[in-house]
Amino acid sequence: MTSRSEIEHIALDLFSERGFDTTTVDDIAAAARIGRRTVFRYYASKNDIPWGAFDEQLDRMRRTFAALPTDLPVMTGVRMAVLEFNEVHPEEQPWHRRRLRLILGTPALQAHSTLRYAEWRRVVAEYAAERLGLPPDELLPQTIGYASLGVALAAYERWLTEEGRELRELLDVAFRSLERGLVPQPAR
Repeated sequence: MTSRSEIEHIALDLFSERGFDTTTVDDIAAAARIGRRTVFRYYASKNDIPWGAFDEQLDRMRRTFAALPTDLPVMTGVRMAVLEFNEVHPEEQPWHRRRLRLILGTPALQAHSTLRYAEWRRVVAEYAAERLGLPPDELLPQTIGYASLGVALAAYERWLTEEGRELRELLDVAFRSLERGLVPQPAR
């Protein structure tokens, strides 16, 4: 049986070789030596393949948020959860880089990415809302979700252009900056 991870690796190889738009689900199924239906058992669409087990990752992020101490500052909690969300096994790092490069650089994936980004922001906003005693659709929790996504995307893009940098390090620097209001504090 071919695993979800194996299908994703095969698909990422094909997307890199042939391009996302010209690679079909049938191409992926044939390369993985599985049926088209098996691909759709794991993924709702071809656009979902680069996102991998994103829904499970969001569930893991919710559990991370739930386990954080309640006296932790909200943005510190967001930083810690985002770092955990982006924890990738060293063997998967090259695949993760390819995955992010594809997601961030493929116009055909941008509309689908908007849906995934909204799910991610919602998880962050729900945590912020709970901590602040507000509904998740209030301005401040929503702002925290949007700002956090923007900071994460900036770190991802930097990571893709700097081969020697660690994603976790870039995310930590960016989120610590967000915690401080994005402006360096003057020396005292």
